[in-house]
Amino acid sequence: MKNNYIKFIVLVFIALNVSCSLEPEIENTFDEKYAFGLPENTEGILMNAYGNLPNTIIDGYGGDFLDVATDNAVSNNYNGSIYRVGVGGLTPDNNPIGNWNLAYAQFRNIHIFFEKGLGSNVIYNISSPTADQLKRKNLKGEAFFLRAWWGFQLLQVYGGKTADGGALGYPIVLKSLTDEESKDLEAVVRNTYSECVSQITKDLDSAVVYLPLRYTGSDPTTGINNLGRADRQAALALKSRVSLYAASPAYQSNDVVNITGMGQFSVINQTAYINNWRTAAIHAQQAINVIGNFSSLKATDFNSLDTPGEFIWRSFFTNSNLENNNYPIIEFGTARTGPSQNLVDAFYTQNGFPITDSRSGYNPNNPYVNRDPRLYLNVLYNGSSFNNRNLETFDGGLDSRAKYQNNSRTGYYVRKWLSLQPGLKDITNPSSDRHYNPYLRKTELYLNLAEAANEAYGPTATGDGITQTAVNVIKAIRTQAGITSNTYVDEVAAQGKAAFRKLIQNERRLELAFENHRYFDLRRWVLPLNEVVKGIKIIKNNDNTYSYISVDVESRNFNDIKYYYSPLPYSELAKSPNLINNIGW
Repeated sequence: MKNNYIKFIVLVFIALNVSCSLEPEIENTFDEKYAFGLPENTEGILMNAYGNLPNTIIDGYGGDFLDVATDNAVSNNYNGSIYRVGVGGLTPDNNPIGNWNLAYAQFRNIHIFFEKGLGSNVIYNISSPTADQLKRKNLKGEAFFLRAWWGFQLLQVYGGKTADGGALGYPIVLKSLTDEESKDLEAVVRNTYSECVSQITKDLDSAVVYLPLRYTGSDPTTGINNLGRADRQAALALKSRVSLYAASPAYQSNDVVNITGMGQFSVINQTAYINNWRTAAIHAQQAINVIGNFSSLKATDFNSLDTPGEFIWRSFFTNSNLENNNYPIIEFGTARTGPSQNLVDAFYTQNGFPITDSRSGYNPNNPYVNRDPRLYLNVLYNGSSFNNRNLETFDGGLDSRAKYQNNSRTGYYVRKWLSLQPGLKDITNPSSDRHYNPYLRKTELYLNLAEAANEAYGPTATGDGITQTAVNVIKAIRTQAGITSNTYVDEVAAQGKAAFRKLIQNERRLELAFENHRYFDLRRWVLPLNEVVKGIKIIKNNDNTYSYISVDVESRNFNDIKYYYSPLPYSELAKSPNLINNIGW
């Protein structure tokens, strides 16, 4: 069955007042009776909190993946905002991953709905009180979920440590503010990180009470035509993600974790630290108990007309923007994203060993043969099948920079999420394809469990009702991906928690590449941020063999602890004297 995507209602009377971003105002285009008396108008206020989700989350930073500000990739869009972030150009008044005003505008929409959309003044189904109550219940659950979603968007970007060692989040707002309250800028303060987590978790627990498990059948409120709206599965999965961040080293106060340098931290309070990971493991297990097993990601999922089973919550769009941005020049693209040699080298061989292990069978003279199948899902390389030909990234090939200066800077092209439909970009008869915004995936949920279980109990133990060890979860993920042996996993597990942590971090890197996770995973784990991004130079020899030379492409100028955190917007700091910025900013 072809799934219909939620149609968002955009109402013209919601506007952002930039003078006080915590409380946007409503234009008085319509009086209150009209605006809040009609069910479609009232629901539309809440729908704005859906409608302001990025149209394309995976490359939603001016057409760039957030990965291009990490060791996973680079962009050839030198004027792009994420390129500037990657080379160290993040500033309080130039933060392209910032979402402060957008998030608080959605809080305003949600609070208006809570206050105006659930009373007796609005009837959602005049002919059936039962159907009216079901609709009212569902909308209430969606409102709780959306407040949690936008709260986490703020926490993910702005949560961090301050100079005095505290861990802060964002200013929590739970209602529409009066004029007097909105003008009291001295009252605007950041809540602690843990207070923000508690509020988001409380909202998600409320959402679970009111939302259906999933949208199925033909009911106008809970039927499949509502697929794309939040359900109980999405709430549980988001709760797992929030708990994982809350347990991470970067977001603990100094009395729990102390950051001692770039890529270095020490745990001060082991009990508190472990208890946070136990909570994260429990929340991941609770979500898995409801959502069930994962199915791994496949190339056929990228452009499927039916929602792939791997997605917990998603939206989709139909155009050719991804292809316009990322196809090679000869294929009428702009070759914007270049996956790194660093990322390519992180993929195992098919038997599950790193390419640096002699047992892997890796051949540096034929480096793309018998590799982890996930490499082929993420990266296009010299010799990859593309539009009824083989990609030519060797020096002088059709897809090299020697042929066209604006081709990939690394010698690789991104594969993930793109349609490789032959002739898609035909100059005389171009077409488009479906693409997904993967907000929450099942494999991420299992990676959350593996990470939290390893920290809480170690690689091979369980507790607190957890049903799978970290080792078994990682083995299952790799097996689903097509890796044929997990001998290496057992060997690393035998080395203990710290060694297995690195393996899990690498699994997240491979599974969640080009989904905007790597940027935040590096930071929440206080990993080194200054690894030079490498590419490959390929020389075609006279006998049609190739020589491969690793080359430096771009430096990552993150050389200070402050880069683990984002600065708060300068405009907010200037007008709210009691807002405390993150350390170093």
